[in-house]
Parts: sequence; C-alpha cells; structure tokens
Amino acid sequence: MKQELLDSLMKAAQICGIEEQPKLNYPENPEYGDFSSNSAMLNAKPLGISPKALAEKIVIEFKKIQPKFVEKVEIAGPGFINFFLKAEYFAENIKRALKEGDKFGSNNNLKKQKTIIEFTDPNPFKEFHVGHLMSNTIGESVSRIVEANGAEVKRACYQGDVGLHVAKAVAHFLYKKKDIHTESDLNGLALGVDYVAGNKLYDADTDFKKSVEEVNKKLYEKSDKAINEVYEIGKKKSLEFFAKRYEALGMKFDYFFSESEVAGYGKQMVEDNLGKVFEKSDGAVVFEAQKVNPKLHTRVFVNSNGLPTYEAKELGLVKIKHDKYPYEKSIVLTGNEINDYFNVLLEAMKLIFPELAGKTLHIGHGMLRLPSGKMSSRTGEVITAVSLINDVKALVLEKVKDRNVDETMSDMVTIGAIKYSILRQAIGGDIIFDFDKSISFEGDSGPYLQYTYVRAKSILEKAASFGIIDSNKPIEFKVPQDHKPNLVEKLIVRFPEVVERAGKEYAPHLIVTYLTELAGAFNSWYGQGKIVDEKDPDSLYKVALTKAVSITIKNGLNLLGIGVPEKM
Repeated sequence: MKQELLDSLMKAAQICGIEEQPKLNYPENPEYGDFSSNSAMLNAKPLGISPKALAEKIVIEFKKIQPKFVEKVEIAGPGFINFFLKAEYFAENIKRALKEGDKFGSNNNLKKQKTIIEFTDPNPFKEFHVGHLMSNTIGESVSRIVEANGAEVKRACYQGDVGLHVAKAVAHFLYKKKDIHTESDLNGLALGVDYVAGNKLYDADTDFKKSVEEVNKKLYEKSDKAINEVYEIGKKKSLEFFAKRYEALGMKFDYFFSESEVAGYGKQMVEDNLGKVFEKSDGAVVFEAQKVNPKLHTRVFVNSNGLPTYEAKELGLVKIKHDKYPYEKSIVLTGNEINDYFNVLLEAMKLIFPELAGKTLHIGHGMLRLPSGKMSSRTGEVITAVSLINDVKALVLEKVKDRNVDETMSDMVTIGAIKYSILRQAIGGDIIFDFDKSISFEGDSGPYLQYTYVRAKSILEKAASFGIIDSNKPIEFKVPQDHKPNLVEKLIVRFPEVVERAGKEYAPHLIVTYLTELAGAFNSWYGQGKIVDEKDPDSLYKVALTKAVSITIKNGLNLLGIGVPEKM
C-alpha cells in the first residue's frame, strides 16, 4: 500500500515537472499525518516556484489519482505534503498480521539467495568470553533477519585450532608436566588457563619461547605423538565447552571450519601466486597491498618459518567455504579491531578469487565492556560469557523473587536482557554493559519487551474466558464506526518495512528501536481504558489489535534471537 501511495505521488510529481523519485517519511508527530513528503521543498527552486505553490500543484494532481485508502491530503508549513489514511487501511494490516502469524513481517526479497554468515569464531584453548558472546548475538540476529528477507542462510563458525596461541597453551601444559587424563588439568587447558600462563612465560623466558616455537612447528607437522595427544584431547574438550555455550544462547551452526583444515590450502594459494600477487621479504612471503590501494599496508601471508599466517588461512577458508556451500553472499562478522587487516585480505582475494571477493562482505562490530574497562585474553583479564550470564541471572532472580518464575523463564529473561543490550545500538561501536538497565521492566530493555508480550497474551486469555474470542478460531472483526486509528495501529503497519530495511542494512538495532516504540505505545494505550469489556461493542477490535501486537513483538524478538515466556 505504501508503494501504491508512492507511485501515485510520483505520477503527480512528474506532471508538475519533478523527475526525482519522491520519498515518504513517517512524521514524528502523528497529527501531521501517516506519511509526509518534502518533495516540493526539494524541487521548487529548480522549477522557479515557491515550495508551497509547488506542493499545491502536486496535491491537485495527486487527488485525481489517489489510492482509495487515502482519507485526506494536507499541506503544512513551508511545503510539506501530509497524507492521512483511512481506518480501514490499518484494519487490513491488523488482519494481515493475524493471518500471517509467525510469518508476519517476512518477505521474499532475497528469494532464497544462498548466504553464509560466519560469526563467533572462538579459539580452542581459550575461554569463551564476552567478545564471543557479542559476536554470537549479532551474528545470530543478522542471520535471522536475512532469513526473514527470503534468503537461505547457513551459519558458520571458524575456529583457530592451530597457531601460536595453541602452541603456548600446549607447551605450558607439557612444561608443567600436567596429566591430560586428569579432569582438572584438562579443563584448565581447554578453558585457557594454560594459554594465559604460557603467554606470560613466553614473554619472560627465552628458553620457553623456543620450546613454544618448536611445539608450534610440530603441531603443524603433526610429528610428535605426545604433543598430538595433548592437542587432540584438549581441543575436543574446548569444543564441547563451546557447544554448551551455543545451546544456552539458543542457536546452532551449520558448518564448523578450522584453521588446521584451511592452512595447507591457503599456503598453496600463496605459493601459486608468488611473483604475481605476493613477494618474498626477509624469508617471509608478503602482500604489499599499498601498491594496489595506497590506503592499505603490507601484511605477511607466510612467515619466515614457512608457516601460513591468519591471512593465508583466510584465503584457504574462502575457497573451502564456497566448495562446501556454493554461496551467492558471504558475510563475515568479527570485532572491528581487524577491519584494516580484512581490507588487505579482501584486496588479495580480488586478485586471486575475484568472483568470491565480490560476494564477500565484512562487518566489524565494537567491543562489549563492563564499567571496569577493557579485557584481554592474553593476560587472563577476561570477562567470560558464563560469568556475565550468571551475574545478570542473579540480578534477575532477585528482581522476580516474589513471582512464580521457574529456571527456564529466568534463563530466557537473562539471555534476553544481555542480547537486547548488545543489539540496541548500531553495529560498530563499543558497548558499556549496564547491569541495572539491562534487567529493567520499565522500558528500553529485553525484559520490558518480554513483559509486554506476556501482558498482551494475558489479555487474549481473558478475552477468551469472557467469550469475546474463541482461541481456536480466527478473529473476525469490523472497524468501529468513526474510529480514529491510534499509534499502536500505525506502528503495526510499519513492521514489515522495518524488517526489510534491517535486512538491507544488516541492522538489528532497527528492530530493537521499533519494538521498544511499539511496546511503549501499547502499554500507554493499555493504561487508557479497558480492552476486554463484554459491554463494549469495540472490545473485539481492541482484542484483535492486541493479538496483532503480541504477534509482532514475538516475531521481532525472534529476529533478535530473544525468546518469549508465556508468563512472567
């Protein structure tokens, strides 16, 4: 319907000499209509006419062809054109929400486009910290939003199971003569205790540094039985810990890729393109990206020991990804501290795999910080995902101690609080996690949206108990006579558009902002009068609107990866 309105406005504008496509915006003040256009103000000067006079001409032409759902058109201020829609228009969108249910808001814009989205990427032998939690939350939400726009999405996780960090952990484990078959020793290796200790010793002890480099070489070659055993058992345990984290967050991956799997192929790609893309330098092989793009810099792809670096492994990864899943779009989501590195990598990809480079998009996100400041996995000063979840859960349990809240519900509220805090702002900037705000039931939080959904569901249950609706049948309703649409109705209409825009911009925060506004409008409307009233002839319409709200909030929260409790 919005497109139909826009097409009519475009025809009217063309008759008045305007060639550019007009835009329709939502006025901040509902009194200024349901849609507004400033096309007259933007195009008046080139046409040698005042904005208001041009707006009047456009309105005259528009009224000749206006869609039937337009109630009136007004000119405001210096030349804004405001459009007011009939109540039936909003009623049709309520009916659409009720009919489509879980599918409301979705579209087929991407028509099952094959998309692979890589995110989280924890390294075995390190702890699963809040940085991984942030990447996982954003990546899962982006995946769901892209799916809601019609794409076929596969989730991928790339794990650094070889490299210097692994060698430091394994070397320290052997240095301390720990037993790989002892549970506490194994857990320490798998959860990063040995990595932290090994990293400190690596910087302080020359002999240990040499042993790390030797272990690193043997791990790559798989030439030492004792080292291989420690590595294989420790890696298996690490991955088991990670799997538990994913389950707690309510998601699963379709593909797992590892550095050990792609390293050989990546190194081969570098060697095959030596003298074409890559050059030798001090015993290493480098890509001098600044020769192609002055804004970039030189990076090492094979080090002086003949081992492939992260860069070379990424080249192997991009090809192996495509071999396993012939994608049309590949999205890689990482912390923004590697934005510059990834720009160099993409430049190399353009020269080696130009088609795949054109299908690849890198999205860098900021860091999740606590008020105490920055964390570092190198020093062990990390906030683990488990510790953050447990701290938030303790606050949730304290807040709802007087309510009948079970374990499943408290977990759902806890995860919802954390995910909302991560997704509420645009991807890219750092986030300072606010514990108190995250669990608030008063607004701008995950629990607030969950509570609003539960409130809407309780209204529907009450309506069913009063016989106003039948829970087993579709709600059939008519628009009340002389009804003036409220903000809740107007916001329901916008949900599909918000989902579409979020898909184009890979922007979960647009969903968050929308849901928070909808919940606020609904709760305000709820407080203004009774919704369930057997004596009110308009009660059925109000209940239908309430159900549309519950559907929209549930679908929106699902796109954020946030569950909805049935009671709260």
